[in-house]
Amino acid sequence: MSFIWPAMLWSLLLAPLFVIFYLLLQRRRHKLAARYGSLGLVQEAAGRGIGFRRHVPATLFLVGLSILMLALARPQAEVSLPRIEGTVMLAFDVSGSMAANDVKPTRMEAAKAAAQEFVQNQPPSVQIGVIAFSDSGLSVQIPTYDREAVLAAINRLEPQRGTSLANGILASLNAIAVANLPPQPRYYTNLTPVPTATPTPMPPGEYTSAAIVLLTDGENNERPDPLAAAQTAADRGVRIYTVGIGSPTGATIHVEGFSIHTQLDEDMLKQISQISGGTYYNAQTEQDLKTIYSNLQPQLVVRPEKTEITSLFAGASILILLIGGIFSLLWFSRLP
Repeated sequence: MSFIWPAMLWSLLLAPLFVIFYLLLQRRRHKLAARYGSLGLVQEAAGRGIGFRRHVPATLFLVGLSILMLALARPQAEVSLPRIEGTVMLAFDVSGSMAANDVKPTRMEAAKAAAQEFVQNQPPSVQIGVIAFSDSGLSVQIPTYDREAVLAAINRLEPQRGTSLANGILASLNAIAVANLPPQPRYYTNLTPVPTATPTPMPPGEYTSAAIVLLTDGENNERPDPLAAAQTAADRGVRIYTVGIGSPTGATIHVEGFSIHTQLDEDMLKQISQISGGTYYNAQTEQDLKTIYSNLQPQLVVRPEKTEITSLFAGASILILLIGGIFSLLWFSRLP
């Protein structure tokens, strides 16, 4: 257990003062009993022969006040709490073929519209990042809880060049790894920098609460091998949900005076999702995309977290003080 305001623990030093004050009161009471004993008031001053019960309410009051002073320091403890959390990377294919209009208005615009609705419906405890890939992979938005930043990143996406599925997967894995690094200290120093130690490799399955949603028409025409990248994701525990945008019959697009026929490569996307433990979806319309996103649920995990338990201490102290007050009223018709 730790404390948010540990300086308030100094207030516990008041407890011995309360004990001394109580003992002085008892000593004064005994002196009064001895002084007025000849008048027949000894029994009254001595507490009507109730013995040790005289000290029970005072003891309860002392314990209650001590717990209340502990509560002032705002104690916190590690508690395993279930919560919905995770990191979702939206990896958008921004190759030229995504300008095809077999999905209205275009593959790219339909994917962006469905992704924006998905982002707005996610729990606030889920981080979302955006990756754009064509012949290379680029992190457009690092994983963040800021929904406005994610939506703005999606709006900036435009069709560009070729398609490398592997680069989209690898860029997403790098962003997930960076998002899960512990906070690094930020300060200036003029000392000679010490060489950074070699980082410890992450154990297999480290990022099981992370997922990649790979939106593409599936026409891979760039290196490296996307199946090898999918295996890397599987080794890290990251599931890849592949979303094939477009129809198997394809569409013809016009780029710089050339006509290019593009169609969905479902076999490749199915293999990627199978290797990583994800699922393949086919989206031939914008409504299909929205349905797919509604099925992508983040994981419910149980993670130990430092949780403030001030209310528990405060409640316990109030309960003990009430019990002490009740005993005092029942036995003495007064508070200690």
